[in-house]
Amino acid sequence: MSRHIRTIVVALVAGATAAAGLVAPGVSASASPRTARQVLDQMTLRQQVGQLFMVGTPATSASAATLGTITRRHVGSVILTGRSHAGGAATADVSAALQARATSSATDGVRLFVATDQEGGEVQVLSGPGFSSMPTALVQGGWSLTRLHDEAATWGAQLRRAGVNLDLAPVLDTVPSTRAAAHNPPIGWYDREFGYTTKRVGNHGRAFLNGMGVAGVATSGKHFPGLGRVHANTDTTSGVTDTVTRRHDPYFAPFQEAVRAGLPVMMMSTAFYSRLDPKRPAAFSPYIIGTILRGDLGFRGVVISDSLGTPQVSKWSPGARAVKFVHAGGDIALITGPRLLPAMYDAVLARAKARPGFRADVRAAALRVLTAKQRYGLLG
Repeated sequence: MSRHIRTIVVALVAGATAAAGLVAPGVSASASPRTARQVLDQMTLRQQVGQLFMVGTPATSASAATLGTITRRHVGSVILTGRSHAGGAATADVSAALQARATSSATDGVRLFVATDQEGGEVQVLSGPGFSSMPTALVQGGWSLTRLHDEAATWGAQLRRAGVNLDLAPVLDTVPSTRAAAHNPPIGWYDREFGYTTKRVGNHGRAFLNGMGVAGVATSGKHFPGLGRVHANTDTTSGVTDTVTRRHDPYFAPFQEAVRAGLPVMMMSTAFYSRLDPKRPAAFSPYIIGTILRGDLGFRGVVISDSLGTPQVSKWSPGARAVKFVHAGGDIALITGPRLLPAMYDAVLARAKARPGFRADVRAAALRVLTAKQRYGLLG
């Protein structure tokens, strides 16, 4: 077969594969000259550790401090925070400035996950020309599944044009009722739930993530094992505890639905769950991550934390937070600003150098991150 014919065949196969929804549209699994395993083996330990962090920068600019974490500590993912009304073109400039730091010396040429919270309603970081005004998830939950899928595909295309390749959505938490929503600060107060039954949340969560997938944008379900029945906000309060969720809880159904639909990333709650692991927040719990999420639900993708810079986890030092998360089976530790990153990164690196078992944890986590990036054509 001539090189010209072979190129045409490969292109046709790649297009058919993308149409089947197996990889991001326009990206075949063989598009990269390297596999995730090959990249992992080529990376230094410092670069592997860097893949385990997502650091925030204002959505309006690529901060010098955050750019520095990519260069000096090999950070592999960035989250756009706050609010930007500047529109898609301005956001694309921010994304490009971030990606320009993903050099061979920084990340072995592996591109960044550039993420944001684009749920709708009060939780829409990016707006302005090129971005639709997204209604709340509760409104989205009243739409047909077809409409939500198609709208999400449109929103995803807007994100992709702006250089954002990971949406930290959909919310898969179920709030039991409208009355319960009034006493549920993290989800119900802001209408972040698709509805008040696990069936509606699961169906609409699947439609949302599949629509984003059509546009080639990865999604992160959140906040496992659920924040729909707590009475305080983990972003602003310490000691937030769920006293009702148990193993094989029916409220896991939306998360299970998303896993079956191929969800690439799952965000862990930082709340305590007294009937699951009363001594550790979910993000630090090997039982919740390993036994329940990866075991019972069969999740094989990337586990990301909710922010590890909040009062909910402030009883632990920054370094201990990162080490505990990775030791529990987590893959990407998220912090919304660069201030805590040096201590977190250095702690994980030191533990990996000192303890072979923990170094194996780092390699396993980095491989899961790189495998997800391969799926979305980010290995360079």
